[in-house]
Amino acid sequence: MDLDIFGAELKQRLLMEKEYLVRECSLIKDDQERLELLGKFNDKYKEAIKRIADENNFDLNASYPFEDFSYEHMILGKTMGIYDVLVEELYEEITSIN
Repeated sequence: MDLDIFGAELKQRLLMEKEYLVRECSLIKDDQERLELLGKFNDKYKEAIKRIADENNFDLNASYPFEDFSYEHMILGKTMGIYDVLVEELYEEITSIN
């Protein structure tokens, strides 16, 4: 599977997860509980990577060609920017809810 296609699929799924967590956040009154949603988003990121790989019969543990890394490490490296943007947006939305 092409890493760019993988990243695009991951971004779509994470956008949906982020929107779900924003809606969930509006129901939570405790600030600490709201911030814990960031950890939940991190878990969703990791789960989504594994789910997309499984759906496409993609072995995350296989060695990436010409590198000393697994496909999982390469995917994490290539998609961390997507995660960073979305988690920052989620943080902004979580902290702006009163």
